[in-house]
Amino acid sequence: MKLNELKDNEGATKKRMRVGRGIGSGKGKTGGRGVKGQTSRSGVSIKGFEGGQMPLHRRLPKRGFNNIFAKDWVEVSLTRVQQAIDAGKLEKGAVVTAEALKAAGVIRRVRDGVRILGGELTAAVSFEVAGASAPAAATIEKAGGKLTVLASAPVEG
Repeated sequence: MKLNELKDNEGATKKRMRVGRGIGSGKGKTGGRGVKGQTSRSGVSIKGFEGGQMPLHRRLPKRGFNNIFAKDWVEVSLTRVQQAIDAGKLEKGAVVTAEALKAAGVIRRVRDGVRILGGELTAAVSFEVAGASAPAAATIEKAGGKLTVLASAPVEG
């Protein structure tokens, strides 16, 4: 077999329909679009239009809201931090901050700050983070570490 002998199987491809090329072609005059009206014109796409009936997206009730002041925390479990310490990516004596977690590859980006969640922790580590859950704080203290919650900047507005 040679490259110049390659071809599709019989019936695998169809020739495209050329519309609007005269009445004799069978797809001339209106080109399969029917007669007159908005949808027979070019450039028309009526998304969500239901022929004048109230569209579905307007019939359904609105629900909830988007809090523009909500903080977008990066949540990290203590188990994940312990894995990084065991792998040698975080030092046992060093202070764990958002930047240290990012450098160790535990988190991808800092966003509005790091919040520590519960899990297993055996190493005595100090944390300087934006927040922590109650079980996480108890586990850190029990392991002999220290938790410092950083004060967030005041919201202007």
